[in-house]
Amino acid sequence: MAIDRFIPQFWATQLLVALRKALVYGGPMVVNRDYEGEISGAGDTVRITSISDPTIGTYVPNSTTIVPEELTDAQRALVVDQAKYFAFKVDDVNARQAAGNVIPQAVRRAAYKLADQVDQYIAAMYTGVPTANVVPAVTIDTSNPASWATEAARAYNDVLIPLKVTLDQANVPKEGRYCIVPPIFEGVLLRDDRFVRADAAGTTEGLRNGFTGRIAGFDVMVSNNTPVPGANQNVITAGTNIAITLAEQINKTEAYRPESSFSDAVKGLALYGAKLIRPEGLASCTVTTG
Repeated sequence: MAIDRFIPQFWATQLLVALRKALVYGGPMVVNRDYEGEISGAGDTVRITSISDPTIGTYVPNSTTIVPEELTDAQRALVVDQAKYFAFKVDDVNARQAAGNVIPQAVRRAAYKLADQVDQYIAAMYTGVPTANVVPAVTIDTSNPASWATEAARAYNDVLIPLKVTLDQANVPKEGRYCIVPPIFEGVLLRDDRFVRADAAGTTEGLRNGFTGRIAGFDVMVSNNTPVPGANQNVITAGTNIAITLAEQINKTEAYRPESSFSDAVKGLALYGAKLIRPEGLASCTVTTG
């Protein structure tokens, strides 16, 4: 299998696209990429600057003396400190006997595995949710599917509505709100008309590609990477993409011929980092099922 037509820029671009399409926690609904910029190596730092809010005073005509205050700034660092790689080879004999070129398929699988790593990394940021935004834990009986219709009301009233109210009280924008749930929680919600019927949900939108559905003002997404802090527990996170910023880049993909074998090999490097820059933009609830 000759590799003289291998174009590194082409392969790197395809891998990056595949990685982003496979993400849930790292997708555009959940994170922003406002500070991504150009990343060249592990340990790169993006400086994020904020300024204090001006003080609002009361003005009295002919009396108030206005003295402009001096604003202060603060800086936080988004460190691109996560570096993951893949490397694989295809023996010339196996490649000769294979039906088609197996390398593109392997690269796509590598992209999926990298996406899974990014998803888990971002999902773990729920630990930074402020105490005031943590909804009391809820237990939902999922042992008997016949009772899920009853449990669906509990999921709606004790989990989704409190998450909504918590975000409302934190002045989080209503536009673009999401909620990420595990498959078992989705199964319970599917027994609730407010989730599966557009008219009952109070919206003209039905189920859409890329989402499970919409309920209580949330676009609901399903992930097997919801954090599991304990047995039969899953952390459900809700918010908007103002809360977490992600910076990532696939900056190295190489094809080569290993000296120790007759084979074609490909290796790639993924660099990324994320920061919870607006903790108040997230709310969470730990749900025990079973």
